[in-house]
Amino acid sequence: MSELTLLLIRLAFLAVLWFFVIAAVGVIRTDLFGSRTAPAGPRKGIKPTNPAAKPKNKKGEPRQLVVTGGPLQGTTINLTETPITIGRANDATLVVTDDYASSRHARLFPQDGQWIVEDLGSTNGTYLDRSKVTRPTPVPLGVPIRVGKTVIELRK
Repeated sequence: MSELTLLLIRLAFLAVLWFFVIAAVGVIRTDLFGSRTAPAGPRKGIKPTNPAAKPKNKKGEPRQLVVTGGPLQGTTINLTETPITIGRANDATLVVTDDYASSRHARLFPQDGQWIVEDLGSTNGTYLDRSKVTRPTPVPLGVPIRVGKTVIELRK
Protein backbone atom coordinates (compact mmCIF):
# COMPACT_ATOMS: atom_id res chain seq x y z
CA MET A 1 0.00 0.00 0.00
CA SER A 2 1.11 3.48 -0.69
CA GLU A 3 1.71 6.04 2.01
CA LEU A 4 -1.22 8.11 0.77
CA THR A 5 -3.63 5.16 1.18
CA LEU A 6 -2.39 4.49 4.72
CA LEU A 7 -2.76 8.15 5.61
CA LEU A 8 -6.34 8.21 4.31
CA ILE A 9 -7.20 5.04 6.26
CA ARG A 10 -5.73 6.54 9.44
CA LEU A 11 -7.69 9.78 8.98
CA ALA A 12 -10.93 7.86 8.31
CA PHE A 13 -10.36 5.74 11.42
CA LEU A 14 -9.69 8.88 13.47
CA ALA A 15 -12.87 10.53 12.13
CA VAL A 16 -14.98 7.44 13.02
CA LEU A 17 -13.41 7.35 16.48
CA TRP A 18 -14.24 11.03 17.12
CA PHE A 19 -17.79 10.50 15.81
CA PHE A 20 -18.21 7.66 18.34
CA VAL A 21 -16.88 9.81 21.20
CA ILE A 22 -19.20 12.72 20.34
CA ALA A 23 -22.20 10.37 20.04
CA ALA A 24 -21.39 8.78 23.42
CA VAL A 25 -21.14 12.21 25.09
CA GLY A 26 -24.51 13.16 23.54
CA VAL A 27 -26.17 10.02 24.92
CA ILE A 28 -24.72 10.64 28.39
CA ARG A 29 -25.88 14.28 28.28
CA THR A 30 -29.41 13.19 27.33
CA ASP A 31 -29.48 10.65 30.16
CA LEU A 32 -28.36 13.24 32.71
CA PHE A 33 -30.28 16.33 31.59
CA GLY A 34 -33.15 15.04 29.43
CA SER A 35 -33.90 15.66 25.80
CA ARG A 36 -34.25 19.08 24.23
CA THR A 37 -37.97 19.08 23.51
CA ALA A 38 -40.04 22.23 23.37
CA PRO A 39 -42.49 22.51 26.26
CA ALA A 40 -46.15 22.10 25.43
CA GLY A 41 -48.44 25.07 25.63
CA PRO A 42 -48.58 28.54 24.20
CA ARG A 43 -45.39 30.13 22.96
CA LYS A 44 -43.91 33.13 24.67
CA GLY A 45 -45.42 36.36 23.43
CA ILE A 46 -48.66 34.77 22.17
CA LYS A 47 -51.67 35.87 24.16
CA PRO A 48 -55.11 34.24 24.16
CA THR A 49 -57.43 35.74 21.56
CA ASN A 50 -60.19 36.34 24.11
CA PRO A 51 -58.88 36.83 27.65
CA ALA A 52 -62.45 37.33 28.93
CA ALA A 53 -63.23 33.71 27.99
CA LYS A 54 -60.72 32.52 30.58
CA PRO A 55 -62.66 31.12 33.56
CA LYS A 56 -62.15 33.07 36.79
CA ASN A 57 -63.29 30.27 39.08
CA LYS A 58 -61.49 30.73 42.38
CA LYS A 59 -62.82 27.40 43.67
CA GLY A 60 -60.15 25.52 41.70
CA GLU A 61 -57.25 27.56 43.03
CA PRO A 62 -54.87 25.85 45.44
CA ARG A 63 -54.91 26.88 49.09
CA GLN A 64 -52.08 24.76 50.54
CA LEU A 65 -48.63 23.51 49.73
CA VAL A 66 -48.30 19.96 51.09
CA VAL A 67 -45.06 17.99 51.44
CA THR A 68 -45.96 14.47 50.24
CA GLY A 69 -42.51 12.86 50.29
CA GLY A 70 -39.19 13.22 52.01
CA PRO A 71 -38.15 14.01 55.58
CA LEU A 72 -40.75 16.81 55.96
CA GLN A 73 -43.68 14.67 54.79
CA GLY A 74 -46.97 15.95 56.19
CA THR A 75 -45.85 19.58 56.43
CA THR A 76 -48.39 22.07 55.03
CA ILE A 77 -48.00 25.74 54.18
CA ASN A 78 -51.04 27.95 53.58
CA LEU A 79 -50.74 29.81 50.29
CA THR A 80 -50.98 33.60 50.24
CA GLU A 81 -49.78 36.13 47.70
CA THR A 82 -46.25 35.79 49.11
CA PRO A 83 -43.71 33.80 47.06
CA ILE A 84 -42.45 30.58 48.64
CA THR A 85 -38.74 29.80 48.51
CA ILE A 86 -37.48 26.24 48.90
CA GLY A 87 -33.94 25.32 49.86
CA ARG A 88 -31.42 24.65 52.60
CA ALA A 89 -30.98 28.32 53.55
CA ASN A 90 -32.35 29.25 56.98
CA ASP A 91 -34.39 32.12 55.52
CA ALA A 92 -36.22 29.90 53.00
CA THR A 93 -39.97 29.49 53.47
CA LEU A 94 -39.62 25.70 53.29
CA VAL A 95 -36.23 24.70 54.71
CA VAL A 96 -35.21 21.24 53.46
CA THR A 97 -32.30 19.37 55.04
CA ASP A 98 -31.34 17.47 51.94
CA ASP A 99 -27.91 16.98 50.39
CA TYR A 100 -29.51 17.11 46.93
CA ALA A 101 -31.10 20.53 47.46
CA SER A 102 -29.32 23.85 46.95
CA SER A 103 -29.48 26.67 49.49
CA ARG A 104 -31.80 28.59 47.16
CA HIS A 105 -33.23 25.77 45.09
CA ALA A 106 -36.67 26.79 43.79
CA ARG A 107 -39.40 29.36 44.13
CA LEU A 108 -43.20 29.16 43.88
CA PHE A 109 -45.08 32.37 43.24
CA PRO A 110 -48.61 33.40 42.22
CA GLN A 111 -49.11 35.03 38.83
CA ASP A 112 -52.38 35.75 37.02
CA GLY A 113 -54.41 33.42 39.23
CA GLN A 114 -52.06 30.43 39.01
CA TRP A 115 -48.95 29.27 40.80
CA ILE A 116 -45.63 29.19 38.97
CA VAL A 117 -42.55 27.11 39.88
CA GLU A 118 -39.09 28.41 38.99
CA ASP A 119 -35.74 26.73 39.46
CA LEU A 120 -33.23 29.18 40.95
CA GLY A 121 -30.14 27.73 39.28
CA SER A 122 -29.94 24.66 41.49
CA THR A 123 -27.30 22.02 40.93
CA ASN A 124 -29.60 18.99 40.75
CA GLY A 125 -32.64 20.67 39.20
CA THR A 126 -36.30 21.01 40.07
CA TYR A 127 -38.81 18.61 38.54
CA LEU A 128 -42.51 19.18 37.83
CA ASP A 129 -43.98 15.68 37.58
CA ARG A 130 -41.18 14.04 35.54
CA SER A 131 -40.06 17.08 33.55
CA LYS A 132 -37.11 19.21 34.54
CA VAL A 133 -38.08 22.84 35.12
CA THR A 134 -35.93 25.03 32.88
CA ARG A 135 -38.05 28.18 32.98
CA PRO A 136 -40.97 29.44 35.09
CA THR A 137 -43.76 26.88 34.64
CA PRO A 138 -47.41 26.84 35.83
CA VAL A 139 -48.17 24.18 38.44
CA PRO A 140 -51.49 22.30 38.19
CA LEU A 141 -53.25 21.04 41.33
CA GLY A 142 -51.94 17.70 42.60
CA VAL A 143 -48.91 17.53 40.29
CA PRO A 144 -45.75 16.64 42.26
CA ILE A 145 -42.81 19.03 42.40
CA ARG A 146 -39.52 17.37 43.35
CA VAL A 147 -36.69 19.29 45.03
CA GLY A 148 -33.96 16.81 45.91
CA LYS A 149 -35.67 14.05 47.90
CA THR A 150 -38.57 16.29 48.92
CA VAL A 151 -41.84 16.06 46.97
CA ILE A 152 -44.49 18.78 47.29
CA GLU A 153 -47.93 19.37 45.76
CA LEU A 154 -50.44 22.19 45.55
CA ARG A 155 -53.83 21.25 46.98
CA LYS A 156 -57.22 22.85 47.64
